[in-house]
Amino acid sequence: MKKLLLLLFIPLFSGCAELQDIANQVPGGGYGISNTEIASGLKQALNFGIEKEVAKLTEEGGFFRNELVRITLPPELQKVDKTLRDLGLNSLADEGLKVLNRAAEDAVKEATPIFVNAVQEMTFTDARNILLGNNTAATTYLNQKTATPLYSKFNPVIQTSLDRVGATQVWTNIIDKYNSLPLTSKVNPDLADYVTQEALKGVYTMIAIEEQEIRTDLGARTTQLLQRVFALQD
Repeated sequence: MKKLLLLLFIPLFSGCAELQDIANQVPGGGYGISNTEIASGLKQALNFGIEKEVAKLTEEGGFFRNELVRITLPPELQKVDKTLRDLGLNSLADEGLKVLNRAAEDAVKEATPIFVNAVQEMTFTDARNILLGNNTAATTYLNQKTATPLYSKFNPVIQTSLDRVGATQVWTNIIDKYNSLPLTSKVNPDLADYVTQEALKGVYTMIAIEEQEIRTDLGARTTQLLQRVFALQD
């Protein structure tokens, strides 16, 4: 069980000093320290890893410049974007996309405390289920535990951000322009809800990538601790 606990918490990040500190206290690769102490130390390190991933998305362009999580238009507005670009209004269409992504960057700043709480609530049963799961089992656990509270935190922040940066006015202009064109169907999506859902997807996408890499890529095991522990699952 002690080795299982070590295997569980490491997959979401690599290179954390906290992990190496714990390794130095555990003679024989996992013995000589209580389950409570191991879990406490690894949770602290996991919190650090989550905070690092969230920080990447809160940077300016954290969403827009990252093709994996960039927020594009909802299906109802994709035809709006295409029509505007066909008419040579590329700059207007680009600005519409940027303000959506800026709103997501603002909202993700609210994520870290919620993730920290989910980690603190993790039980030994959760740990076993995650270890026996697939390469994104830890990400799935966080999704299940945090999606609802994150939505509640993200949505009002995104609505405020959209209003503050003028997104509401930008999209009003875009939609009005589109709706004034002949032979088009009028659209009126809930942009705040859409951006909230896309922001959530982006957060979990980045965590899943980190988890899969350390589970499967030998080159990602950048410390002796990672190499020793994950050799047990290879």
